[in-house]
Amino acid sequence: MVIVFALVALLVLSVVVAGNWWVWRRLFRDTTRGPGFVRRAGVVVIAGGWALTVGALVAERSGAPFWLQQVLAWPGFLWLALALYLLLGVLAGELVRPLLRRWLDRRAGAQETVAEPEPEPELMSAGVTPATSPAPTTAGPTTTTPDSAPPTPPERPLATPTRRLFVSRVLAGGAAAAAVGTVGYGTYGVLNGPTVKRVTVPLAKLPRAAHGYRIAVVSDIHLGPVLGRSFAQKVVDTINGTQPDLIAVVGDLVDGSVKDLGPAAAPLAGLRARHGAYFVTGNHEYFSGAEQWVEEVRRLGLRPLENARTELPHFDLAGVNDVSGESEGQGPDFGKALGDRDKARACVLLAHQPVQIHDAVDHGVDLQLSGHTHGGQLWPGNLVAGLANPTVAGLERYGDTQLYVSRGAGAWGPPTRVGAESDITVIELASRQA
Repeated sequence: MVIVFALVALLVLSVVVAGNWWVWRRLFRDTTRGPGFVRRAGVVVIAGGWALTVGALVAERSGAPFWLQQVLAWPGFLWLALALYLLLGVLAGELVRPLLRRWLDRRAGAQETVAEPEPEPELMSAGVTPATSPAPTTAGPTTTTPDSAPPTPPERPLATPTRRLFVSRVLAGGAAAAAVGTVGYGTYGVLNGPTVKRVTVPLAKLPRAAHGYRIAVVSDIHLGPVLGRSFAQKVVDTINGTQPDLIAVVGDLVDGSVKDLGPAAAPLAGLRARHGAYFVTGNHEYFSGAEQWVEEVRRLGLRPLENARTELPHFDLAGVNDVSGESEGQGPDFGKALGDRDKARACVLLAHQPVQIHDAVDHGVDLQLSGHTHGGQLWPGNLVAGLANPTVAGLERYGDTQLYVSRGAGAWGPPTRVGAESDITVIELASRQA
């Protein structure tokens, strides 16, 4: 097992090194005429960016002083996103490069073609072929006057880059501009706060009296060294603005300890819903001290559902711990949460990871609400997320159980989303009897 892990790690490291060398080559080496400042600066930028990324990850996981986590997080995590889109931009440039060079070669060839001059009509009618007259000569030695100046040498043409260098510079500039623009726009979208998404979910067992019941689902807020108190306040204001009947916080609330992030999470005390706010753990809670956070959210007025169930007026609401809790003896227990319930009543389950849907099906759950995937967060991350999760985002049916996966309100690592806009979803339950 150790050997396999080492081989995989070596393969991943090789791919990362090769990818960064290729980015450096296309952005810095191929756009300059020889060794110099620009190429050395490129090495510093790329190596320094990855050093900050590694530093940010290590600082967060090791519980370094929070001020140090904040100093490293912004540049380190943003570089992670920027490096991804620089690589994608360079790879896209490889498809354009031969086409651009061919077009320039054809254009240059057309400009260098000189048409033969046509003979004058008068000479053609006389049968005379035009000839160049010799320049008149003057007998005797050539004399110069004292005032005459030596002839001015012809001006040398300004140095211009070759077509190959020109193509490299155009493509490198395009890749850099596209990467910076993509990351900038994706970061602005996260910092601006999540949007509201509304989804209607019909439940066969839901009584008519509960038709139109609204559950505000929020997951993956990821309060930490980047997203702090002001972001939490935006999330709270957005949720309260939907005037829900119930609020479900389905995991990955934080990336850090209660000591560091308690003030950032404080706005959650302002959540308002007719039937209250409920919370289940995500995998990141188990990196951050799950027991302490369970007590903290309870103090803030949320009700943790640790493998537990509560009977609401028209349906059951249950919650299970995240699978990451198994390493601490606090994993999900579906039997405890659902084993003795009245199956004639509709049941909604809060479970952080979509992979828990299979247990939900076995226990006759009507609707599971999850997060965890971020919708992929950074395209094409959705393709990778699809390999590990049955549903990446949205509503799908598994037998008699429906699964809704939120893309989440925040972001992990880079505070950036591309192709996976952050959201808070209002689930409106519909009764088939209505």
